[in-house]
Amino acid sequence: MRAQLLTVLMGLSVLTTHAQPGPAGDWLGALNAGGATLRIVFHIEAAEGGGYTSSLDSPDQGAFGIPINQTTYEAGVLTLALPPMGAAFEGRLDETGASLEGTWSQGGASFPLALARTENPPAQNRPQEPKAPFPYRSEEVSITTPAAGVTLAGTLTLPEGNGPHPAVILISGSGPQNRDEELMGHKPFLVLADYLTRQGIAVLRYDDRGVGASTGDFGAATSVDFAADARAAFGFLAGHSAIDAGAVGLVGHSEGGLVAPMAAVDEPQVAFIVMLAGPGLRGDAILMLQSEAILRASGVDAGVIAKTAAFNRGIYDLVLEESDPSRLSERLSAFYDTQLEALTETERATMGLSAEARDPLIAQIVSPWMRTFITYDPAPALARLTLPILSLIGANDLQVPAEPNTTAIEAAFRQAGNTRGKTLILPGLNHLFQTSTTGAPAEYGQIEETMAPAALEAISTWIHETVGR
Repeated sequence: MRAQLLTVLMGLSVLTTHAQPGPAGDWLGALNAGGATLRIVFHIEAAEGGGYTSSLDSPDQGAFGIPINQTTYEAGVLTLALPPMGAAFEGRLDETGASLEGTWSQGGASFPLALARTENPPAQNRPQEPKAPFPYRSEEVSITTPAAGVTLAGTLTLPEGNGPHPAVILISGSGPQNRDEELMGHKPFLVLADYLTRQGIAVLRYDDRGVGASTGDFGAATSVDFAADARAAFGFLAGHSAIDAGAVGLVGHSEGGLVAPMAAVDEPQVAFIVMLAGPGLRGDAILMLQSEAILRASGVDAGVIAKTAAFNRGIYDLVLEESDPSRLSERLSAFYDTQLEALTETERATMGLSAEARDPLIAQIVSPWMRTFITYDPAPALARLTLPILSLIGANDLQVPAEPNTTAIEAAFRQAGNTRGKTLILPGLNHLFQTSTTGAPAEYGQIEETMAPAALEAISTWIHETVGR
């Protein structure tokens, strides 16, 4: 799901004047906001002919080497401006040149940010990321979704031997994802594909439409379009000479766990489904639960949580009521302005609301994807399926909370008379199936583990039991 995370990773541009001792070097600090702590690293280098070039790391968000393209250094003060996000950093270099004391400002809120020179900036460590040589073979493939005229680029990993092999298609979560579902410095689908292929299961993973080497317009697509892409991938894989066409399943993570049943309703040859943190509730309910859980885990005041819930509920109710995008935009604008006026400056800052943030937020809400997600209920599709379905959700998942979604999925299984539906809540795991402390999205990049062995084993074991291998 699209978690609301503090973003410190936008492009900046550089314009500097040189002053001694100068800011060149590596700088490390910690930004504390909304109960989350994010390490920030600035890399500043003196450029030929004067001035500086810079880049930014956010290790806890798994982001490294982000170009900085707007920096001013004058009279000992370093200023970084982020106009698209309404954000800025301003800090003063001390006389020794060893520290920068300043303030990060964003969305009407300001946070202290102190940085010190470092000889050893944090490095990314992802011990599960597969390394060659591999005991299986890979094929680069192209898949066409005929109705949309979209070509999906992907990778098919095939176990040793001629087969035919059981196989799965990996369907990514929300947001533009490449075939590895790369986020926060992790590559969950790469790790999962490697594990399953070593266990004798072929895996097809592909870049979302409009992402990587795939064609199409991601911004115009909805879950319905992604289901069409999944069906096209199924047709391709079922026709592959090394694949057992009767043992091809869909494995979807997060939104992909919603897309997989949607696709299977119109593709009766799908052999099984694995829902990884797939929702069982309608989109608006998911977003309400998600917001409250993340804010609570971040230590936000209960009163602000309640006001955020009331604000969100009002937004989603308007989406449910109004189908015309233009009229919806007008109604959302009026609602936003009324709500903003009733909030204190502190409440606005904590909730991330401001006059400047209104139009971008409304544009996101009125987008085809968001309106589809808010209004779509996955239960009817699940209630039409009687094929084997495994639902896995981490007990620490704050984006698709385990108990209410598992309850809804089990109810859909009963309605379908699906005796082959199974649900598991995995202790201690978050939305990415990492071993976690709180489950908060801010932890994703901090955790070195990409996917817990318990989750990988549960998926593989169930698939083998299901296909009789």
